[in-house]
Amino acid sequence: MSFFSSPATATVKVPQARVKHEYKKRQTGVLIATCMTYAGYYIIRQIVQDEQVPIRHEYGFSIAQIGLILSMFGIGYGIAKLFMGFIADRVHGPRFVAFGLYASCVMNLLFAWNRNFYVMLILMLILSVSQAIGAPVCQREISLWFSKKSRGTSYAVWSAAHNFGAFFCVVSIEAATAWFSGSLTAVFITASVFAAIIATLMLLINSDRPEAYGLPDINTYSDMVEVSEKGTTTAGSVTQKSLWDVFIHDVVCNKMVWAVSLASMSFYIVRYGILSWIPSYLPAHGFSVNMAKWIVGYWEISLIPSVIFFGFVSDLLKGRRALVTLWLTVVMIIALVFYFNSPNKTVILVALFVAGGCIYAPLDLVGLMVNEAVPKYAVGLSTGFMGFFQYIFGETIATALIGALVTKFGWDACGTVLYCAAGLCLIIVIYLVIRERSIVKMEQRANELPAEQKAALEDPEHARESVLAAATAGIASNQAARNAAKTTVTDDSPDGSSGLTS
Repeated sequence: MSFFSSPATATVKVPQARVKHEYKKRQTGVLIATCMTYAGYYIIRQIVQDEQVPIRHEYGFSIAQIGLILSMFGIGYGIAKLFMGFIADRVHGPRFVAFGLYASCVMNLLFAWNRNFYVMLILMLILSVSQAIGAPVCQREISLWFSKKSRGTSYAVWSAAHNFGAFFCVVSIEAATAWFSGSLTAVFITASVFAAIIATLMLLINSDRPEAYGLPDINTYSDMVEVSEKGTTTAGSVTQKSLWDVFIHDVVCNKMVWAVSLASMSFYIVRYGILSWIPSYLPAHGFSVNMAKWIVGYWEISLIPSVIFFGFVSDLLKGRRALVTLWLTVVMIIALVFYFNSPNKTVILVALFVAGGCIYAPLDLVGLMVNEAVPKYAVGLSTGFMGFFQYIFGETIATALIGALVTKFGWDACGTVLYCAAGLCLIIVIYLVIRERSIVKMEQRANELPAEQKAALEDPEHARESVLAAATAGIASNQAARNAAKTTVTDDSPDGSSGLTS
């Protein structure tokens, strides 16, 4: 297990003259590695979903059985992601995420020779455990290597990698089908080979936390303070707190984490309520089975620009992720109405692609929001906590429940479930917009503090406790002073009336 041990802080520091060059080089490597590795995870993850029609025909499964298989992944993934989040904050990230992809490849190979429904349920459950390693590790690496000034864009680029992976999964399936005469066994094997190659190459260029290479942490390097909703710094990639303390005080007792997790759960119901059933929904509305399969791939790849664009917009708005999410949620609801109610195939496709952009971009933003709501030593844990809600409730409702409802009541039942989820999204996001505005103001005040106090907030691990306490108190006192200034009444105006000074 020492292979996965988190590297210690380097004793030899990179010379100041070379810090910027070294940082840029490793940031590039981290971004490429996390993107490609996570794409590899999705090459494996999407196969059963994308091949659900051939599997139904060849194995004799019903739509409800396919829904149960897909929901088994969601249940296992949701639980495992919580525990993998615990681990991700305390291990060597690059090695651990590569291991998860290798393990996924091995499990995927076992699907190649299975035809039993109950065995497939078990295999899907085990596969979900290895797949749960990917997101917590990758999100932690992005948080450790990129500041809030550019994190929206870099996180969006990483998040969009899963769209690329989902598209490449379709390419892999079609290539295997053409090379091996439509063999489902070959489809599973080919995907595992592709993903294993990616894991090997990306392990060579990835990096753990900056301090392990003699570099300053990202807050010190960017000279920017980030705070939580309580006005405390979120800097610091390591902590002396126990795992239980971190879980309770930094995650469970954090209102922003709860709100973001519930919003993300609702978006996941909409996401998988559409994505999981495209191969079955579109053929029921005049599309061919093969065309529906390719639409899944085109849908995934076409959403990449919107994810990156809105991540960039959130950076331009100084971290207002929730505000951007609110706009997109409104458009998403409108698109869903057209997708489920139009008889016109062109309108259905347009609504599908518009809804996709308004689902995936908010999912990227809320994923980033939950990481920014906690200290950096709890990023993996916050990802796992949110993932628990996303998959245990979100994907399970979107697969098992919708599968059963559609079997009994038809596709209108799917639309009803997604309308309810979208409405819940809207309510929670409005609350997040209000809380986010307060946090942005606190960060502005924190970055106006005296140099010593600001440095303490940027690097709390090495700061004097008294200075750190004074800095935290200063954020609150600055706000109190500003409020007092805004309400100060003056009686010296020319006409003798009172006025407000700011």
